[in-house]
Amino acid sequence: MESERFYTQGSGVKCAECRLAAPAFARAVAYGVYEDELREMVHLLKYEGVRSVVTSLGGMLAQSIAELALGEALVVAVPLFPSKERARGYNQSVLLADAALKRLRPSGLVAAYGLLRRVRDTESQFALTPRMRRKNLRGAFAVADPARVAGREVLLVDDIYTTGATARECARVLMAAGAAKVWVATLARAQKEQVSFWSGSVRDPVGFGETLRE
Repeated sequence: MESERFYTQGSGVKCAECRLAAPAFARAVAYGVYEDELREMVHLLKYEGVRSVVTSLGGMLAQSIAELALGEALVVAVPLFPSKERARGYNQSVLLADAALKRLRPSGLVAAYGLLRRVRDTESQFALTPRMRRKNLRGAFAVADPARVAGREVLLVDDIYTTGATARECARVLMAAGAAKVWVATLARAQKEQVSFWSGSVRDPVGFGETLRE
């Protein structure tokens, strides 16, 4: 499948969420739009237990991560609530991050998946508005060892970026624990609309959207 580089420098178009408040993360990237073959492969992994697609998807995620040109950083996968992970048998974001890191070696990226924990089970995000999603996720995550995060850059990995509520909340918690900077890399974004996020004093427009289950 051909890679789609969706962030378009200089478009200056922002979603309502980003106009209201800049996210805590520095920049977010994704491999492509959540549609067609990419959507089918993510569904196979996430909902049908087909782990054989992890190698291919991990290669795609590695391309997204490479766009960030990171030096040393801790790699954290968005955690599932323990009972949900037990029921699924794995955290798909951890599998994807592992596969991507294998493609990127040698690098200064170090897996630290247990560093971010999901401490509260949450309602399904599927039918919620962006505001309801943010409220739903408030207090859902915690950093297990703040001393390990302090002063470090963190790469947050997930499968799909929808409204950004999950990435925002995880980044907020990591920054509150003392992270120097948080970056986000996902396989897919939900829609083709162009949205801007902040990268320090420079705005890097990237295309993200909403409306699908996480």
